[in-house]
Amino acid sequence: MMNTKEIYLTEAGYDELKKELEYLKIEKRPEIIDALKEARSLGDLSENAEYDAARTEQGMLEAKIKELEVTLEHAIVVKNVKKDKVAIGNNVKLEYLEDGDIDVYSIVGNKEADPFSNKISNESPIAQAINGLSVGEVATVNSQNGKYNVKVIEIF
Repeated sequence: MMNTKEIYLTEAGYDELKKELEYLKIEKRPEIIDALKEARSLGDLSENAEYDAARTEQGMLEAKIKELEVTLEHAIVVKNVKKDKVAIGNNVKLEYLEDGDIDVYSIVGNKEADPFSNKISNESPIAQAINGLSVGEVATVNSQNGKYNVKVIEIF
């Protein structure tokens, strides 16, 4: 049975996954089919490295297509996000109270998370701690590195 865990996506994240799925189906899949045909034409398939590589690539591609289809089918697209409380789809400016550092994060679903772009999953410790807070409120974050406090400076 499939994992029925809710999959949250922002509208931008949903659109990005749709574009990726379309690219894989329309452009990448035919490329791999052509590579398989070419490899088959080389003769004996039992010792044909090109054929084995193309079959492996085809299997990985089909798995990725299926994953994207399931994600999009079960996605809960977050729209019309309010700016009064922290939630998925918001950008949030936080102050780390221990050292005064300030960071801005986008709260996204786990399929869109990209810590290097400051897109954090709604399931991350910091997002869970600040979820539902308003500007000016403080939360204690329980992370792997210990506890620390953050203050919500702005929600946009």
